[in-house]
Amino acid sequence: MHSTGLLSGGVVIYLDLAYIYDRLMSDIDYCKWADYIEKIFHYNNHKPKLIVDLGCGTGSFCIEMAKRGYDTIGIDISSEMLSLAVSKSEDTEIAGDKLLFLNQDMSEFELYGTADAFVSLMDSVNYVTGKRELKSMFKLVRNYLNPGGLFIFDVNSVYKFEKVLNNNVFYYINDDITYIWANNYNKRTKICEFDLTFFVKDKSDLYKRFDEIHYERAYSVEEISRLINDNGLELIVVYDNLSFNKPLKKSERLFFVCRKP
Repeated sequence: MHSTGLLSGGVVIYLDLAYIYDRLMSDIDYCKWADYIEKIFHYNNHKPKLIVDLGCGTGSFCIEMAKRGYDTIGIDISSEMLSLAVSKSEDTEIAGDKLLFLNQDMSEFELYGTADAFVSLMDSVNYVTGKRELKSMFKLVRNYLNPGGLFIFDVNSVYKFEKVLNNNVFYYINDDITYIWANNYNKRTKICEFDLTFFVKDKSDLYKRFDEIHYERAYSVEEISRLINDNGLELIVVYDNLSFNKPLKKSERLFFVCRKP
């Protein structure tokens, strides 16, 4: 069975991959990520009540924040991912009014009110492959963010695309899932194509193959800073991955912290 990650507004739709996404992301410590985001809130003397997560996937971060008492809205273009997010949230003891999931494009979303903070994690911003769409996303965040509110997001760095991912093949093998992940980065377009092939064991102990093609775009710090400032937000700081250190030349993931004046 073949399926391809489709694009809408530059954001990929996960199809078959949605159902094994959490297993592939099992090494991600969402508690650690939530701790980090809360530290950024604390350092900026910000106490949000309502948080919006753009590109929320299967909702793991949203659920973690809801457990900590925040009202949380998760937005994702993939209905398959959101279906899993809803199922996972129903298995928790979180009050129903603490979590809301919306099936929308993160570059064209619409809310019924404003929020105190926005986040976009796990390089979701890189999936917005068009500058026009990224500009639209920043503009919408600015429109729906309360004055003084924060927008925190991470990106895969240009260094990572050029030196780590480009023309490289990764693989993972265990009894239930095997995948091959081939990358091709175009320096002219700044687009990286991820060609993924999966073999997943089903209930009959047979392996089903499926393929997906994903795209991410590399954005420099200068490009993102300009988009932030041009769309009514203020860039506060850029950090190296999950730290409060300045980025290095070989930093692979960067965190941006912005504020609405």
